[in-house]
Amino acid sequence: MVGKLKHLKRTGWVKNEVNEPECVASHMYRMSIMGMLIPQDSTIDKNRVIKMALVHDMAEAIVGDITPSCGVSQVDKYNMEKAGLLEMTKNIPDKAIADEIHGLWQEYEDGTTEVARLVKDFDKFDMILQAYEYEQEQQKIGHRGLEEFFNSTKNIFKTDMVKSWDTALRQKRNLPPESE
Repeated sequence: MVGKLKHLKRTGWVKNEVNEPECVASHMYRMSIMGMLIPQDSTIDKNRVIKMALVHDMAEAIVGDITPSCGVSQVDKYNMEKAGLLEMTKNIPDKAIADEIHGLWQEYEDGTTEVARLVKDFDKFDMILQAYEYEQEQQKIGHRGLEEFFNSTKNIFKTDMVKSWDTALRQKRNLPPESE
């Protein structure tokens, strides 16, 4: 079932008519690589970050990529995703593994731990990094064609690591194209 994520296009890119929009699995993969960039001397559990990045959108294989523009309440989205995750993990023979997946997903949803806050930052940062890449690659969209994604993430990052990435990306985005 998780294989469906390799083909599920991200809704925001589809609605913005981006050519060859990324799939959910690609998004989760890059977030996991971001987790590998955590400095070795950090106290944060790098493996937990990577695992959480890999499961945070797993239920979308069943419920789809629900965005704020889909008109689904946060409560309904949460309930649909929780049910989807239970459906996806019910046949995992090792209950401990299924419980770990559920626990990681719930921790992400709650957003109260240092790990969850970092992964949530990765989630939003990957979105604007992808928007920037689409703006650069697909000139038909125009340099400011995906402004809504940048506007929706202004001043929302909570971790110093991702705040610094955000600042650098926004500075790079505001350079004239020949300066990059």
